[in-house]
Amino acid sequence: MKKLVFVGGGHAHMEILANLDRMVGQGYSAVLIAPGPYHYYSGMGPGMLGGTYRPDQIRFNTGKIVRKAGAVFVRDYAARIDPDRKRVYLGSGDWLAYDVLSCNAGSQVPVDMVSKGDDGVFTVKPIERLRQLQAEIILRASARRIRIAIVGGGPSAAEIAGNIWQLVKTRGAKMPEIVILAGKGLLSHFGRGIRQRVISLMRQRKIRIEEGEYARAVSGTGITTGSGRSLACDLAVLATGVRPVSLFRDSGLPVGPDGGLPVNRFLQCAAYPDIFGGGDCIYFEPMPLPKLGVYAVRQNPVLLHNVLAQLEGRRLKPFVPGKRYLTIFNLGGGIGLFNRGKLTFGGRLAFRLKDFIDRRFMARYRALE
Repeated sequence: MKKLVFVGGGHAHMEILANLDRMVGQGYSAVLIAPGPYHYYSGMGPGMLGGTYRPDQIRFNTGKIVRKAGAVFVRDYAARIDPDRKRVYLGSGDWLAYDVLSCNAGSQVPVDMVSKGDDGVFTVKPIERLRQLQAEIILRASARRIRIAIVGGGPSAAEIAGNIWQLVKTRGAKMPEIVILAGKGLLSHFGRGIRQRVISLMRQRKIRIEEGEYARAVSGTGITTGSGRSLACDLAVLATGVRPVSLFRDSGLPVGPDGGLPVNRFLQCAAYPDIFGGGDCIYFEPMPLPKLGVYAVRQNPVLLHNVLAQLEGRRLKPFVPGKRYLTIFNLGGGIGLFNRGKLTFGGRLAFRLKDFIDRRFMARYRALE
């Protein structure tokens, strides 16, 4: 019996999850490895932090989907891949053999600048950490006015700041002093119009933006910048961007400049053709891609086709990223910011559109449970 093994149940594997029953029906052995039974949709994470969504509204029961399809769900994590023996070694010490392997192992926020074991520092991934952050903010802000420092200058930092503001405002707690340590600048990679809209909203909410300073050391009590300046805080949130998990480096596999699995236009590792990958854990060699969920979603049908085609000796299908994509930020308080190409608008309509798209996406895959 030919063995298909999938690492991770994230965005790039959703169509594979939806077709597991077909694979099992064709006589293949299908196994999915994931550290927990749920996969959280990161696009709705800030909304969960702000209280717009409950945790159960932004997650899929991956374990249930896999078992319902007649496949095998292994609750563990992939610690190492041996491509020569075609084995995936698990954190438990067990191993699984494969004929074709597909990796959607995800990414992590670097914590190099954080003291080990500091429970006052929260990362934006895994999404479960935002739930813990929410509880901590409510607890502390109910007693006194606190200061929350957000490290990062990208969309995630803006969304986290806006949804912390929403959370405290709707819970009737004492509004904290929110500071964004934005490095080069808040949304510096975006156009002037987008940047100005977001900065203006942050200022209206009295959220302070510090630009031109980078964090060197972060703790739950304060941040030290590269220039040696100290910034006191009660809680710190790292929204500094993500990098691929260390699985491939730990396995001695080839890695791209960001540590991700290098894949060709077929989402296939050229050095080991029976290994495929998608989402944040890969380095797409034809053209490096930003770590955005839209690309993982677009990779879905290609990964589904190619893992089966590789198993069956059929022609592989190339992945074409596309040049344009839709971006909508959830800035808290029912306010969004829409951008696609030259079209940009903000306000409640933008948020309602994001909410509709996200809920529809969730409904489609939750129906598999």
